Amino acid sequence: MNEYLIKFPEIWQFNVGDSIDIWIKSFSREHRAVFTAIKSAVIGSIKGINWLLTIIPWWMLILIIMILGWKISGKKRIGVLYGAMLFFVGTCGLWDHMLETLSIVIASVILSLVLGFPLGILIAMNKRAEGIIRPILDLMQTMPTFVYLVPAVILFSTGKTPALMATTIYSIVPMIRMTSHGITHVDKEVVEAAQAFGSTAMQVLIKVQIPQAMSTIMTGLNQTIMMAMSMVVTCALIGANGLGMEILLATNRTEMGKALMPGICIVIVAIILDRLTQGLVKNKEVQ
Repeated sequence: MNEYLIKFPEIWQFNVGDSIDIWIKSFSREHRAVFTAIKSAVIGSIKGINWLLTIIPWWMLILIIMILGWKISGKKRIGVLYGAMLFFVGTCGLWDHMLETLSIVIASVILSLVLGFPLGILIAMNKRAEGIIRPILDLMQTMPTFVYLVPAVILFSTGKTPALMATTIYSIVPMIRMTSHGITHVDKEVVEAAQAFGSTAMQVLIKVQIPQAMSTIMTGLNQTIMMAMSMVVTCALIGANGLGMEILLATNRTEMGKALMPGICIVIVAIILDRLTQGLVKNKEVQ
């Protein structure tokens, strides 16, 4: 009797983990053709993005980033600084690894934008959809990232495809939330004025609400990019090549120096992407 008071009774314990594993594995076997097609499409898209990045000469890419940094910030020294930071990545011998990492990040951000933007609009316009989707978003945001990796690997094996899926699940949440927040908090008087002039709900959405909420939506895009970058090292655990894999290999070999350099390069890429997108947000707010 004392054991029941001190320890949780074993008779009340149950294990649903095994049942979930069996279901996922059987679902994967039954729909193998579908998952193979998805995997081929994902790998093709990532390879396409990587090809586009690799055909750009290294000096031209640095020049493009310098010009973007200058134009967005309005300061030439900022553009020069971004160029110098990218040049440093090349001197570390990690240019190709950086492009591989960027390919996965860009693909996941595009997928997050394509899926998250309409979902954010749906939540903003439909209260019933909001009640269903918001708890799912809370679950996605609080769930440990490693949990995403297991079903992704079961369904798609190891490699770039599960990495893209896990990254998208992790990074799509701010895109949905900020899109919904921006549209919901558009000035009601502006919306009412558009409706008074005979605009339909779709016209109000496209011509009034989305343009008014664009700075908030761009903030969501910025957060999505940052969260996708934060998954780089985690996705290396399931075979995603790039800077994360270099860190993982160096960590397994306990080579601190070799782990430090790709880590710094990830920080550099994240800073550049963050500052460029934040600059776009500020420009939208000024407009």
